[in-house]
Amino acid sequence: MKKKNLIIFGTRPEAIKMAPLVNQFLKDNRFDTKVCVTGQHREMLDQVLDFFDITPDYDLSLMKPNQNLYNLTGEVINGLKPILESFKPDFVFVHGDTTTTMAASISGFYSGAKVCHIEAGLRTNNLLSPFPEEMNRQVTGRIATYHFAPTTKSQENLLKENVAKENILVTGNTVIDALLESSNRVENLDNEDIIELKNKVDFKKRILLVTGHRRENHGQGFINICAALKEIAINNPDVEIVYPVHLNPNVLKPVNELLSNILNIHLVKPLSYPSFVWLMNQSYLIITDSGGVQEEAPSLGKPVLVMRETTERPEAVEAGTVILVGTDTNKIIKETQELLDNPKKYNSMSALHNPYGDGKACERIIEFISNL
Repeated sequence: MKKKNLIIFGTRPEAIKMAPLVNQFLKDNRFDTKVCVTGQHREMLDQVLDFFDITPDYDLSLMKPNQNLYNLTGEVINGLKPILESFKPDFVFVHGDTTTTMAASISGFYSGAKVCHIEAGLRTNNLLSPFPEEMNRQVTGRIATYHFAPTTKSQENLLKENVAKENILVTGNTVIDALLESSNRVENLDNEDIIELKNKVDFKKRILLVTGHRRENHGQGFINICAALKEIAINNPDVEIVYPVHLNPNVLKPVNELLSNILNIHLVKPLSYPSFVWLMNQSYLIITDSGGVQEEAPSLGKPVLVMRETTERPEAVEAGTVILVGTDTNKIIKETQELLDNPKKYNSMSALHNPYGDGKACERIIEFISNL
């Protein structure tokens, strides 16, 4: 009898990291695998589904204007109830640290399924940083039966929390599986996003790619970030800054108010996943508060400055592929300028080994599940 899997995700980053696992499970006739999306993100999620040719079996379509964590958590749990009761999966797969992840793990537990946590064991041990992601991943870690940790450090975190060693598998991160598959496909890509970028941006210059969306940076954090980017742009007219601006009003407002009239800063709409991979490939340096980008960029040889005070991905800091700069305006400027002016430091960061995997995480996960 086939083992039944329900793979649940709701945001673009989750979709990217789950897509290679979904497609490998769907090809494996030992399993009956179905996909449920919550629609916590909508447009950005759909772009990823299209790129990876994934058609969800269930779509809760929960995204609403002015959505809040209270509503979203309750709606995910209630929305999953009839799906879990009708499909009766043996395994529920969730990813990472989103509200979808936390609520789906609770639902999976209520249904009697074994919850499988992809990207398990990441910790800052500060429930407020990042908020609410650290709480989400800790709750999911308490509920999950099987923990697929991307690194040995993540495994160590779980062992300290008394998770049984036989229920943990170190896999590498599935985002590297997705990236390695995608970077070949986008090498000669020429879609609407890329054509628009080529018309706006001088790619003969060094490109600084910026992304930012974290809730803990809303307010003064983004004001500080914008002040840093403005000074970097003014001091380096030979550099082009490209910033796909997140749609959250808490990001859009300060970024547009403070950066919209600077010639070598290009504020663009959020990019589709393949376009973003293409742009990462073209970039000299990446400045971000994204967890996924911290993992992806080193595989492309791109140094990363991380605009967060803490990170649940310390492996990259220790390996030297990323530098934590927080939202300190002076620190962002100093570290960016150093990488622009010091080829030796830049080349050293660029050449370092990515600690997050070899692109075979999904194979390891499927083999583990098949042997249960």
